[in-house]
Amino acid sequence: MRFGQRKQLVELAGKPLAQWSLEIFAESDDVTHVVIACEPDERASFERLARQVVRRKLLAIVDGGARRQDSVFAALRAIDRSVDIIIVHDGARPFLTASLLHDVVAKARESGGAIAAVPVKDTIKQATEAGTVLKTIPRDRVWAAQTPQAFHYDLLFAAHESAEEAGFAATDDAELVERTGSVAIAIVEGSYENLKVTTPEDMLVAERIASRLRTR
Repeated sequence: MRFGQRKQLVELAGKPLAQWSLEIFAESDDVTHVVIACEPDERASFERLARQVVRRKLLAIVDGGARRQDSVFAALRAIDRSVDIIIVHDGARPFLTASLLHDVVAKARESGGAIAAVPVKDTIKQATEAGTVLKTIPRDRVWAAQTPQAFHYDLLFAAHESAEEAGFAATDDAELVERTGSVAIAIVEGSYENLKVTTPEDMLVAERIASRLRTR
């Protein structure tokens, strides 16, 4: 079972999921402006949240699209092209840290693009269409991608524009940039606690992490 689109407003330890990462953006010197993409009927809730948390950094709140990449592209179009680095983060990942955010941005400045990721711990199998094992994929070079992901504005905008023209769908922004072959995307090791809350079971894990953080 998965959460619906409104999971970013589900409360975790007394505040919406999205507020956790917005608080990091509010305090970060690496972030000058914030654009929020959300469902149209969530706009009022996010406006209140943004006024409370990011204040003067809020640039715009835009309507999200049917797919994740549609929402990111809508946010990109609200940003002036003079901005050098774009950071994309999923509001359903509440445990972003200031240090991870800084490291991803720093790597993106060097290489053009960077993502947070963690080494895969399980053995990975590639399956056939019939649902049988085709082969085992060596896990020493396999990473689970997370956010934040950061890119030079022109690279990310061009990647989204190209994908839209071609009707290409991706599961994250890094895949869109990979498709262009324009830059080697750097990997910054993230944290297994930087989980994305997708299912009610994920929320149970998040509650345990939040409880531990409150006692530090």
